[in-house]
Amino acid sequence: MKQYIVRRLIYSLLTIILIATVTFFMMHSIPGGPFTRERPVPPEIMRVLNEKYHLDDPLWKQYVDYMKGLVTFDLGPSFSKIGTSVNDLILSGFPLTARVGGLAVLMIILLGIPVGIISALKQNQPIDYFVMFMATLGVTIPSFVIASLMIYFFAGKLGWIPPFGLSGPASYIGPVVALSGYSLSFVARLTRSSMLEVLRQDYVRTARANGLRTMSVIGKHAVKNALIPVVTYIGPTVAALMTGSFVVEKVFAIPGIGRYFVESVSNRDYTTIMGVTVLYAAFYVLMVFLVDMLYAVIDPRIRFEKETG
Repeated sequence: MKQYIVRRLIYSLLTIILIATVTFFMMHSIPGGPFTRERPVPPEIMRVLNEKYHLDDPLWKQYVDYMKGLVTFDLGPSFSKIGTSVNDLILSGFPLTARVGGLAVLMIILLGIPVGIISALKQNQPIDYFVMFMATLGVTIPSFVIASLMIYFFAGKLGWIPPFGLSGPASYIGPVVALSGYSLSFVARLTRSSMLEVLRQDYVRTARANGLRTMSVIGKHAVKNALIPVVTYIGPTVAALMTGSFVVEKVFAIPGIGRYFVESVSNRDYTTIMGVTVLYAAFYVLMVFLVDMLYAVIDPRIRFEKETG
């Protein structure tokens, strides 16, 4: 098992390096530069800017310098926000994004999984029809529509939540609901379908035939196996939610990292684009790694296969 973990860590590190490399060369292959504007910048100023940020160096040297900075967690200066580093942008925007995303993840796990299990146990009953109706609704409605409805009804009409910003506990309700709407609905549907499939397995029927209590069979056998596909989905979802959503952050005026990323694309801010991309890649790879480790906890058979494989 230790060899497997070490091997996976090496693969994860190589994946992040590969993503950083591909992103670097893709950014530098786009016509124009970070200081290209609709109104042309005077050649003298352009020359000074390129010299200041070492953009006139050979591409291989820029790549080596960037990778050196990446190893030391120095993502370089922002080209669109003069005097500000990419590290500063991430440190200022990530805490807000992480709080909203973390609450959304908790909402998805604490509501989506239990609701899906209950729906499976009450198949073809009114509660099952209601859950599936709401889940289908949540999957089909985009996050910006949910965000707009939250602001219109709960902030504008009822005054229960602040319309913009993160000024208090109530201000998190709107962005968290909008951010978790799709994933919560999808997890509920996925949990239900997975649970129904497990309940039809022979070992569950055998456990019931041997006289085990229904709750014991569900808790010890059915739920753990039903959670495997759910955990597979939740892992990358956590990475996506924790690194921000431009739409939700824009609607609720949250100065998170998602807004910085979209602004950097519009401004050709190479370093910010690469920094946020690497951050997302690192989160994604980490969550995939943790999910893979969690498989062994949920199902001992997977642990045995990893050790023997």
